[in-house]
Amino acid sequence: MRKLFPLLLLVLLAFDARAQLEIEIVQGNASQLPIAIVPFQWRSASPPPVTTVSEVVSNDLYRSGLFAPVDEADMVDRPADAESIRFGTWRLLKVDYLVIGWVNDAPGGGYDIVYQLFDVNTQERLLSQITSVGPGDLRFGAHRVADAIYEALTGVPGAFSTRIAYVSATGEGAGLRYELVVADADGFSPITVVGSPEPLLSPAWSPDGERLAYVSFEKGNSAIYVQEVTTGARELVSSGKGINGAPSFSPDGRYLALTLSRTGNPEIYVRDLTTGSTTQLTNHWAIDTEASWSPDSQTVYFTSDRSGRPQIYAVNRTGGQARRVTFEGDYNARASIAPDGRSLAVAHGRGNEYRIAVWDMENARLRVLTPGVLDESPSFAPNGSMILYATREGTRGVLSAVSADGNVRQRIILSEGDVREPAWSPVIR
Repeated sequence: MRKLFPLLLLVLLAFDARAQLEIEIVQGNASQLPIAIVPFQWRSASPPPVTTVSEVVSNDLYRSGLFAPVDEADMVDRPADAESIRFGTWRLLKVDYLVIGWVNDAPGGGYDIVYQLFDVNTQERLLSQITSVGPGDLRFGAHRVADAIYEALTGVPGAFSTRIAYVSATGEGAGLRYELVVADADGFSPITVVGSPEPLLSPAWSPDGERLAYVSFEKGNSAIYVQEVTTGARELVSSGKGINGAPSFSPDGRYLALTLSRTGNPEIYVRDLTTGSTTQLTNHWAIDTEASWSPDSQTVYFTSDRSGRPQIYAVNRTGGQARRVTFEGDYNARASIAPDGRSLAVAHGRGNEYRIAVWDMENARLRVLTPGVLDESPSFAPNGSMILYATREGTRGVLSAVSADGNVRQRIILSEGDVREPAWSPVIR
């Protein structure tokens, strides 16, 4: 079960309703699977929620771009158990898959979400599960249901129960304020983790999803902090003279990569989170920054202009000679490594256009995924299916997401303010 925010923290960090994210599909998949998520029966003694479990599940699957959920108004039947299903009726509606279920009170408190997934054409039951959640975590439980359905039908684990972090800037002049925000992957339940009148940059998740590393200028100079998301407790990691930037946790949770200018030039350093010792990893006259890690925590990828223009390089975690990874295009920066380690997403530049692209490291091929002219800060979903990134609409920064194959794009709109620096969390256990 996901850890809940303490009630006091929720009260102190209550968000402005105007800052609610909205998500719309701007490009979909032509071969979407028709699926019906029948409204789950509410069998709890407590009042039903405004947004139902079935609505959350349906919206999650729709957002993936792979499914075409049937509109509730078009459903002739509303079965809750297998015996009530009339498969012929659903076949007439050209539905391939059917989800039914109910919500009841769990014996120890909270709720049990009981659900089943059927193949309408074969009448085979593909899933029959119970997801138990705490009293305030029903929406998270619905995301878990969507994850299970997504995996059953695609073979890939879902990422709907994850979270995203991003930096928002609101106001103007002396009233400008920056906030580091954490929200559910569908944009709901945004919580301000930290706010400052000075810039906040480069949020990075710990592999357990419980901490965020980020850069703050609240004391004038750049400084790197690691902060507990639920409690707000934080640790100052680096605030030395010069640059302190671009933190990145290793997937095994043992190390934090940093960009520091201790020698007068920006270099990649690695901090051992157990001992606190920091080791310099690169040593070059060029600018080395924006480190990210291979899934096995043995290789550090980073941006460097040592070839004349920014490109991605890789070096062993213990040091040694760095090797160039990307070669196509004038500019490749801010790498995000796919969970399988076979490809990386980059901000790819040609001329004055910057778009999100994926570099296939096995085949040395680059594929441009987005149509923008100023797309940046890519971040892979923990299942590798989507890439979150920042882009511009006029003078305002917004978030978007694109599937790893480029077939599905989502536009994520914040009703006010400038949004940037997105980071997709690991799977929330």
